[in-house]
Amino acid sequence: MDSGEISLSDREFEAVRNKVYELAGISMSDAKRTLVVSRLSKIVRRLNLDTFTAYLDHLDRNATPDEIQEFINALTTNLTRFFREDHHFADLNDYIGSIVNNPANPNRSRLRIWSAGCSTGQEPYTIALSLLNAHPALKKWDFKILATDIDTNVLEKAKTGIYKAGDLSGLSQERMNMFERAGDGTVKIPEHARSLVTFKPLNLMEGWPMRGPFDAIFCRNVAIYFNKPTQEKMFTRMGELLAPNAFMYIGHSENLNSVADKFKLVGKTIYQNKLGSSSRSAA
Repeated sequence: MDSGEISLSDREFEAVRNKVYELAGISMSDAKRTLVVSRLSKIVRRLNLDTFTAYLDHLDRNATPDEIQEFINALTTNLTRFFREDHHFADLNDYIGSIVNNPANPNRSRLRIWSAGCSTGQEPYTIALSLLNAHPALKKWDFKILATDIDTNVLEKAKTGIYKAGDLSGLSQERMNMFERAGDGTVKIPEHARSLVTFKPLNLMEGWPMRGPFDAIFCRNVAIYFNKPTQEKMFTRMGELLAPNAFMYIGHSENLNSVADKFKLVGKTIYQNKLGSSSRSAA
């Protein structure tokens, strides 16, 4: 067999779309056809199969859990960077500052944040670095960040905490100084920040083992892969895990209109849990 791409019929493409929706809740548009061919062809070839139909039949009948995960991983897109959507981290710093410095609750020392769809780790590490830099007192708190993703490959990368120095391009010198040089053109997340983050695989369409409550949830550019009913179900579940007054940060092309009874828009792609929400208004 050659190592080139395999032709994909309309029927096969529809079957792939149905399978990834069944397994991960991902709604795949027609524009993803080229991605399907380029990413799955190499898997089909490696299995010594000739067609996508044969591959889909393999997934249905004989595939191991690892092969099912490989299928999901191949069709998951991961685009992220440090301090992406900078206004979210500025808002988070202010919000957490109001918790850390709240004179009405001087004995509080617990803080929980969830980064859903964390990809290769830039988002949860940015949360850790940003908050520790803004609020050094958090080093003495019971502060933890849960970072989840359906793609097990990106989670393995994220756990290392090591990135190319070029990944810091565009950051201010102050922010670059938050990272440690690791040699060979790489940087690493300092241990005091890396130790705050726990990476776990999670399919958002299945059971969620965590109970919360979370003081903030980042779920950015995740909902765009789901249809409206799936989005509503997911955000409703997340709202149930948010503490009163806690905040949800979403992607620039997303909104929580489908669950407007549960969240209040308080800033650009920033929502507050309506349960016990304050008088803060949208910016």
